[in-house]
Amino acid sequence: MTNGWPFEPLPDAEREIYGERAFHRMIATERKRTERTGDPFLLMLVKIENAPETEEKTGLLDRLASILLSFSRETDLIGWYKNHDTLGMIFTGLPTGDRDAIRSIILERVQGLMRRQLGLDWLEDVRIDSHFFPDDWDNGVSHTPMNPALYPDLAYREQKGQFKYRAKRWIDVLGSMFVLFSLSPLLLLIALAIKATSKGPVLFRQQRVGQYGRTFTFLKFRSMYIGNDSSVHREYVEKLIAGGAERHSTPDGGEGIYKLTNDKRITAVGRFLRRASLDELPQFLHVLKGEMSLVGPRPPIPYELAAYQPWHRRRILEAKPGITGLWQVAGRSRIPFDEMVRLDLQYATSWTPWMDIKILLRTPHAVIRGSGAC
Repeated sequence: MTNGWPFEPLPDAEREIYGERAFHRMIATERKRTERTGDPFLLMLVKIENAPETEEKTGLLDRLASILLSFSRETDLIGWYKNHDTLGMIFTGLPTGDRDAIRSIILERVQGLMRRQLGLDWLEDVRIDSHFFPDDWDNGVSHTPMNPALYPDLAYREQKGQFKYRAKRWIDVLGSMFVLFSLSPLLLLIALAIKATSKGPVLFRQQRVGQYGRTFTFLKFRSMYIGNDSSVHREYVEKLIAGGAERHSTPDGGEGIYKLTNDKRITAVGRFLRRASLDELPQFLHVLKGEMSLVGPRPPIPYELAAYQPWHRRRILEAKPGITGLWQVAGRSRIPFDEMVRLDLQYATSWTPWMDIKILLRTPHAVIRGSGAC
């Protein structure tokens, strides 16, 4: 550490300021690098407030860019977070220590340079925000726990693929309406069977985490006795995510599954519903409301998300949760957790409406086969 600064800047006259799209790609690249190495980075955003669009403002932004360049190292990245409005700077290779202390050191140094270069009058109009990655997710609230400032590329991808997303939404709406209407007699029979064989409500409600970390109340047909202890499932899931869970044997004598079996909390009717995946039918209501899609990653429980590594989070950032998906048609609980996440990410980065249709067509066979459902 030199003079309270964790590294010495290395100015380079040949360095460039990235355009908006290129800088957003740099943020995405640095997120993936951090996911692999665990080394955090800091995104600093600099904006001029309360100033009209004038040549004077443009000139000031150019001066701010020059200040950031003179302050930065060769490994830091500078660009337009929002073209001709907000400058961004990515500080990489930071020490893994007290984040607040590191943030304070960087901000004090940047503000000191600006004070000397711009003067106090202009400095009052300069707003500086800073965001660390990995970001701390608050899994106990209903609003979005992710920091959207760190994911500008996701918003751009949705905007660019508007036609695909509209097509997906139409498939979701028409498909969920068809299932709910055509299977309404079966839904009634299941409700009566649950009510007649065990005490408690017909529907099981649980908080789940949807896209971008938004939580919603998840519905399933109740398959367990009421008042059961969820700690057994929580402990197993945490081991599963950490890669330490054992496969459990199945009645068919197969290779085993990564799921609790012979669970005494499950009712007789519930065991049949789970085996046939009929307990999931109420989720078509979530599809109709737009909280879920017909195809996508399964929405996790908040305590599952709390055990995720940073790269695991991408499965709920890059795609809306779904009733079925690549994981379900590829073997469900017979697949280790990390492989499930990779399948979800493969889907999120390559999906098309036609891919959704193919997965939907493969789903009935997977349900009838009962692969991984127990």
